[in-house]
Amino acid sequence: MSYLAFSLLLLLGSAGAGLVGALTGLGGGVVLVPLLTLFFGVDLKLALGASLVSVIATSSGAAAAYVREGFTNLRVGMFLEVATTAGALAGATLTALLPHRVVAGIFGLVLLHAAYTGLRDLDRDARVQEGPSDPLALRLRLEGTYPGPGGAIPYRVHRVLPGFLLMGLAGLLSGLLGIGSGAVKVLAMDRIMGLPYKVSTTTSNFMIGVTAAAGAGVYLRHGYIHPDLAFPVVLGVLAGALLGARILPGARVRGLRLLFAAVIALLGLEMVAQGLGG
Repeated sequence: MSYLAFSLLLLLGSAGAGLVGALTGLGGGVVLVPLLTLFFGVDLKLALGASLVSVIATSSGAAAAYVREGFTNLRVGMFLEVATTAGALAGATLTALLPHRVVAGIFGLVLLHAAYTGLRDLDRDARVQEGPSDPLALRLRLEGTYPGPGGAIPYRVHRVLPGFLLMGLAGLLSGLLGIGSGAVKVLAMDRIMGLPYKVSTTTSNFMIGVTAAAGAGVYLRHGYIHPDLAFPVVLGVLAGALLGARILPGARVRGLRLLFAAVIALLGLEMVAQGLGG
């Protein structure tokens, strides 16, 4: 296969990964790493490096559109980025010390359980979150609104500190495994903090670029980011992310939850396979 044909196929595949990443808040790396390693035969470490770069592109491409549409909660994202960035730096530092198989296996089991609960509660977003906001959320003014068919819909923010701690774990996994860990971010905001699903996914897209950038420097220093591979990946993921940003405002929450559950289930199986040495 010629370099031009390889780059074009890589561009198209990356565009699909960016579309899924933007719609689910997971980042394009969730689809991109298996695509590069299994279909294109790319070395795993180079695929992880390209994945981190693509996550930054997904965040840059979709975040601006989501902020303009009024879905992203900037205060929540900037507050939680403190935990994810610190976790990513710690994870990248611990890469040479901790066995990836154990971490990947545990992470995979957690994601499979999350996929199961997501399918069980497909219509949870239709139910109003009960109870007042967390006092810390009120102090930090984390409450907000998001666009709905009849105008702006207000929402409350619950359990801020547990969500913050889980974000630290998300950053740690990002640095250890070379992923954006958007699955943990969305789960933390959706399940723990009680944010509406579209707010969770868009805020995750806003955050994952910062988290990935913290770990990407370590990968770049070790030579795991190859320009010839990263360039078509970034262009494709960016195009897919911009398309996803146009689709999401009119998408149904139930369909997004199904897509999210399917993608994290596949990611969970992949992580379990890594844990078992597959």
